[in-house]
Amino acid sequence: MTNHEFPVPLRGSKTDTLMWAHEHEVESQAVQQLRAIGNLPWVHGIRVMPDVHLGKGATVGSVIAMEQAISPNAVGVDIGCGVSAVRTNLTVEHLDRLPQLRASLENAIPVGFNSHEDPVNVRKLGLDRGWTNFWGQFKNLHSGVQDREKRAHQQMGSLGGGNHFIEVCSDSEGRLWLTLHSGSRNIGKELAEQHIAIAKGLPHNQDLPKEARDLAVFLKGSPEMDAYRRDLSWAQEYALRSRAIMMGLAKQAFAKHYEQLNVVFDSDINVHHNYVAEEIIDGREMLVTRKGAIRAGKGDLALIPGSMGTGSFIVRGLGNDASYQSASHGAGRKMSRSEAKRRFTLDDLNEQMGSIESRRDTAVIDEIPGAYKDIHSVIAAQSDLVDVVEHLQTLLCVKG
Repeated sequence: MTNHEFPVPLRGSKTDTLMWAHEHEVESQAVQQLRAIGNLPWVHGIRVMPDVHLGKGATVGSVIAMEQAISPNAVGVDIGCGVSAVRTNLTVEHLDRLPQLRASLENAIPVGFNSHEDPVNVRKLGLDRGWTNFWGQFKNLHSGVQDREKRAHQQMGSLGGGNHFIEVCSDSEGRLWLTLHSGSRNIGKELAEQHIAIAKGLPHNQDLPKEARDLAVFLKGSPEMDAYRRDLSWAQEYALRSRAIMMGLAKQAFAKHYEQLNVVFDSDINVHHNYVAEEIIDGREMLVTRKGAIRAGKGDLALIPGSMGTGSFIVRGLGNDASYQSASHGAGRKMSRSEAKRRFTLDDLNEQMGSIESRRDTAVIDEIPGAYKDIHSVIAAQSDLVDVVEHLQTLLCVKG
């Protein structure tokens, strides 16, 4: 499909930067951040998704292609953050006792700062393939995390907080879906912070302009780059496995809640939207960093969530090379968490959440739907990047 409105070039960028958003609709700080990224000498090109907004280090909703470098802060601290979704054979006609179902999901999957008291038995979930080898690599990670292995085991399969969620949704045919959003928990954050500090101290980063100091890079072929990529790859796998475990636990809780029915699940969708991959861009092998963006290769299935009150979209990638075969990771925030807390009240939260079964307290006001961009407009802006497979309506939402 041809999108006659997008992409548009970013004015003032010293590198090839195309946007699936209008510059005047993007917060000025995010635009400045994008220009700062584009000014880095190692950047080949940038693609900006319609959910773009200011991020720490690099802009959320950015896809950065570099041939000889990686910026650990462009990936961010939630390495491997992403989403998972699965369709069930049940329909909205089977819905019952939603408060009890939410409690069952919250009991099965720790949320917020909580973690499992004992590591999850992955064998019972059928997720033990490669498990021993994966954990055997922990000893090779950065020395600064070597006392965190027990905690990493306990947090594997836990949700975390912020915009992470577990939801029960319905599609256009009334079929029920389970969806979730989570990343690499504290171990990913600690690994990222160790490497960000190392990058900032390297000689080749000392002359970066003030606005780009958070974008210190590792250079290809250096021991620092090799160490970061080793830890990055491990943390990305941690996040992928953690989502698989959570989905397995969510399926168990869901099936038990409807134990009088024969619950069947389709194959899972499980994708990153904060990660690095080696890909061919403009005929050359590049290190592609997606921060708040999904890969949308031809035929790739993914979940693009909105806010906790507006539902989500199952999409299929169109493989558009103009976007580096990428698409948005969600609706994207239109205001900061602190601004949302100042602007909205519990009454606003109750009104915007309507009949959705969810927490209704001050701790989640910063996740109120009004703090996010309109997911329908975000999807419409990338009609040349993805096809919509299903629009999912949120029925139940678990927040960290």
